[in-house]
This record gives sequence, C-alpha cells and structure tokens, in this order.
Amino acid sequence: MQRMRTSGARLIMAALLLPSAILAQSTTGSDAALLEMRDASRRGNTTQMATVLPRTRGHVLEPLAVYWDARARLDTASPTDTRAALARMSGTYWEDRLRNDWLLLLGKTRDWQNFDAELPLFRMNDDRQVRCYALMRDVAAGRMAGDVAAPQVQANWLALRDTDEACASAAKMLLDSKHLKPQAVWQRARQAMDANRPRVAAQALAMIDPELAPQVEGIAAEPAKYLDERVTAFRTRTKELVTLAIIRQASNDPAAAALEMERTRWKAQLTQEERSWAWGVIGKRSAQKLQGDALGYFAKGEDKYMDDDHLAWKARAGMRAGAWGAVRDAIANMSEAQQRETIWVYWRARAVQALKVPDLTTATAEARALFESIASSREFYEQLALEELGRRIEAPPAPTPLTTEETTAARANPGLVRALAAIRLGLRSEGVREWNYTVGLHTPGGMGERELLAAADLACQNELWDRCINTSLRTPVAQDHAQRFPTPHRAQVVNRSNEIGLDPAYVYGLIRQESRFITDARSGVGASGLMQVMPATARWTANKIGLTTFRPNQINDRDTNIQIGTAYLKLALDDFEGSLPMAAAGYNAGPNRPRQWRNGPVLSGEIWAENIPFEETRDYVKRVLSNTTHYAALLTGQPQSLRARLGVVGPRGGTAQPVNTELP
Repeated sequence: MQRMRTSGARLIMAALLLPSAILAQSTTGSDAALLEMRDASRRGNTTQMATVLPRTRGHVLEPLAVYWDARARLDTASPTDTRAALARMSGTYWEDRLRNDWLLLLGKTRDWQNFDAELPLFRMNDDRQVRCYALMRDVAAGRMAGDVAAPQVQANWLALRDTDEACASAAKMLLDSKHLKPQAVWQRARQAMDANRPRVAAQALAMIDPELAPQVEGIAAEPAKYLDERVTAFRTRTKELVTLAIIRQASNDPAAAALEMERTRWKAQLTQEERSWAWGVIGKRSAQKLQGDALGYFAKGEDKYMDDDHLAWKARAGMRAGAWGAVRDAIANMSEAQQRETIWVYWRARAVQALKVPDLTTATAEARALFESIASSREFYEQLALEELGRRIEAPPAPTPLTTEETTAARANPGLVRALAAIRLGLRSEGVREWNYTVGLHTPGGMGERELLAAADLACQNELWDRCINTSLRTPVAQDHAQRFPTPHRAQVVNRSNEIGLDPAYVYGLIRQESRFITDARSGVGASGLMQVMPATARWTANKIGLTTFRPNQINDRDTNIQIGTAYLKLALDDFEGSLPMAAAGYNAGPNRPRQWRNGPVLSGEIWAENIPFEETRDYVKRVLSNTTHYAALLTGQPQSLRARLGVVGPRGGTAQPVNTELP
C-alpha cells in the first residue's frame, strides 16, 4: 500500500508436513545451533561459526550451516578445503550456491585451472558473470574464436544493471583484441545514463580511455553546462559524449533537451543514429510524463535506430493519442524477441484492427489470427485477447488428481524437505531459495509437470501460499487454479468484503499480488501483513473507521489487517468513483499519482493502465485486475470479463464527489 516495493516477506510456521524422521532431526537442540550459525554469519564471526558448526552435524539443514561457514572463509580457504565443504553439501542448493560464489572468485583471481574443473559441475548455470568468465577463458585458451564470443559477452554485459568485474573484464579483453566494437561500449554507456546509472557508464567508457570516466561524472552532474561549453562535435567520442549529455538532460527536462537537439550544431554534427537515439530518450521521458509532445519528439528520429524501451514508450504514447499508425510502426521496429512478447502481439493486433489496412476484411482476419495466437485465460493480455475473440474468462478444468505415489515423492524430496525445515525455523529467505532451486534448477529444465503439481500441493498443505502459487505457475500445460488462486482466510475475506460493499474477488486479487497470503509479510519500506498496510495509513484508517483500540503491533494480526486494508481499499475505490484500475494504482503508489495520471483523454482501462509511468505500478494494476477476474470465476462459477472491470478512465467529472484530500 503506497510503497515501492513489497519484498522480503518473513513467515514462521509452527508445524509443517515433514516426514517424521526429518522432523525428529530438526527439532532437537541443533535447531538452536543453526540459529547461532545464522547470527554468527550475519556478524562475520568465523571463530564462533567454527565452534558451533559441529553441533549442526546430522541436522536436516547441516548443508546450510556448512555453506555459511565455507562462504565466510572462501577468500582464504584452499581449494582442498572448499571442495571438502562442497562434498558435505553434495546435491543441495547450498553446494551449488557455494560453487557459484567460488567460480566468481576463481574468475576474478584468474585461477583458470580450478575454474575449468568446477564449471561443468555448476548446475544452476544462471549467473551472467560466471558466463562472462567462461567466455573469457574459452577465448584465452583458444577454445572459442573472439568474434564468436563477442556477441555473447556483449549480451550478458548489457543485461547487467550495475558495474561488475566479470563481463567488464571480458568486454575489455575483446575490445583490445578488436573483436568487440567500440559501439558496444557506447551502447552500454547510453543505456546506463538513460537508466540513471552514471557509474556504470563511467566504468564502460574507461575501457576506451580512462580520462573519459571523470567527464561522464561531470556530464551526469551538469549536462547543460557540458553542452553549453561544446561548440563542435566532429570526433566520435565528442559526439557520443554530447549524446550522453542530452540523454541526461532529458531525464529531468525533456522539453529542454528537445530545444538542445534543435540547435544547428547538433543537427549538423551528430549522426542520424545519434540524433534518433537522443530523440528516443526525449520521447520516452515525455511519454512517461504523459505529455502530448511525446509523439512529435519520437517523429524527429528514426525508429530503426531507437532502443526497444524507447519504442515501447512510443507505442504507449500512440495508444494514448489514438495514433495507431505510430503503435504499428513502433512495434514493427522492435527486436524480434520483444515483438513476440504477448503484450506487443496484442497491441499489434489492436493497431491492425484500428487501421483497417489494406481493407476491413483483411485487417479483421489478420487481427483475429494475432489474437488467436495468444488467447488464453492465463494472464492480462491473454485474457484481453480471449475477449476480443468473443469468449469470456473461465476457470479451466482441474488437472487429473495427484496419485499417492506423486504426493509421497514430493514429501520425501530432500530439497523440499530442507526448504520446509528452513521456513519452520524462521529462515524463510533460505527456505525459499532452496525451494526455488529444487523445483526449477536442480535438474535441467526443472521438475516435470506432475512433479510441480505435487510440489505445489505440498506447499498448499503447509499453507506456504507463495510457494504453492509460484510453483503451480511453472506448469507448462496444466492449470490448477485451486493452487494458483487459493482462497485462504475465506470466511474473513468474503464476510468483511460483503460487509463494506467490496467485491471479494477484488480483495483476493489484491492480496495475492501484495503478499501472496503471507500473514506477516513485511516490505522494505515498512508495509505489513496480508494487505501490506503502511503504519501511518493503518493509523489513519483505524481512526477513520472508529477502531479506537488499534495499536501498531496489531497490524500483522490477520483480522485487523483485513479490516484496515479493506477499509482503505473501499475509501480509495469510492474516491476514484468505482474505478478498479485507478483504486489499485492508488493502493500501490498513493492516491495523488493516479489523480494526475487520469487527466487527459478518456481512455479504455487497458490503455490507461499500459501508460502508467511507473513500471511497478503498471505491472501491479494489470496483475491485480487479472487476478480479480480469475477469482471472480472461481468464487461465482460463472464466466467473467476483464474488460468490464477495466472500464474507462478519464478526468474527474464535474458532478463527481469532491476529492478525498485526506486519503493518504
């Protein structure tokens, strides 16, 4: 509620469905030793860990204790000692986690002999930095040609958000050997500056010339000053630095950056590619501010030179303006991978439908084929495509029931057993990582469909609703909506919702997105409980509804959290005149933002939601509304419409009730 971002939830359960032998192991005094190890690990106290570690021997979570101890000593341990620790954790997530950590260290120290020995044993194989070290090693050893490695290194490097050692070192090696072009370095710098990460840009450009790094810092601090001091930009690096400065300026003031781009010197001296990239950033920033100038800015560049993110915002601006030709053109110039994403297949179909080119019959057939290619009841755009084809959203048939053998195998799975034991001890983060590894990475491709359904069932039986939902979502074909959309606390949620005039499906849809039904979930900014209520909001709402006995420590109490969370949601819904998407946006980002976002043209709810400037809130609103539609189908047993719930969004009507300015 009014925060970015809900994460780091904690859950302690008193009793989990563990095999009795395992339960016996994990309820002895060694539980206390595990928690002592955890505390010593947090403090970096290697002496205490060495003392406590023997007391964890035989515990179901002994591999975790071994990991904590070995990780703390990794920098100084001999390869023999590290391999001994790996052997003690054999077959577990913690073995692969330590091997991942060790591979990064081996790559950094260029210990290629041990790196080569350990890399084939790394089961997760999902670390971009490890991949970069491996590519670097393959080129150096003559096992791979530099021109083959270069695009792979570039892809991994550009995908990293922050500065790093591995991919940066591999990129520098290939840059020096001329297999990686300088344009890749400038691309990294541009994307970093666009994402407000000047340190990443500085690290990249230092590869070309160390003296460029302080210039990047100056550009980030005062882009206008840098531009004012430049009269010519004939050298490639000067042109690129000017482009970086305009990118930086656009982040704060797209109109000022647009004026800068109209200067004769930049029109004459920057290349068409550089100008187009800069106009893409200016258009994106203007679109994120929901300004009417956005499409005009995009039009000053060429789509083929723009980044996928810029083109996504051009498409959004086109939707908002009803300029379906701009939507079509933006999507057509996206990378093939992005074009295949469900969101852009849907909007391509909508553009074809609106433009009616070359004629109505042909366009209708083309749009229908595109909708058919993605239509299903699974997610937001799949559901909208289904409705475009004249069908409603229904709960799919339940999969074939699990057999006794399948459920027994899940309960005996060592990784799932360790995950449950960790969560029982309050080590939720560690338990979740072990669980995710077991279902998705321990074997190539992860568990099969029936194994996933059985694992999800085990999580449901233990009321680990987040693992139940997320595990069931991995099934490629079967859709068990009882697992994917569970209804815990049903009496409390339904009765309270009906009491105050809320749709229980909407409340369930929101809780599923907020906390995955973890009753003591707590976000990094302090939101708490099932409905992730912020402390100040809880106090205000409790006072508003006359809950005079409320105390802050009650916020994780299930019934209190539901009472306060639903009350706030109802107040928000009333303030937004019953608009489900606006109320959801207000619940996530605070009510003032959607009040601003609603100003402008009257839009269908899906276009309004897609144009929400904040990525988190945009995703949140779409998920909550999709969830709500699923829950309505489950709770009523009747086909449902997502589009009806999205409605239309526009400026507040003149006859509407005054804005509730007290709403926090």
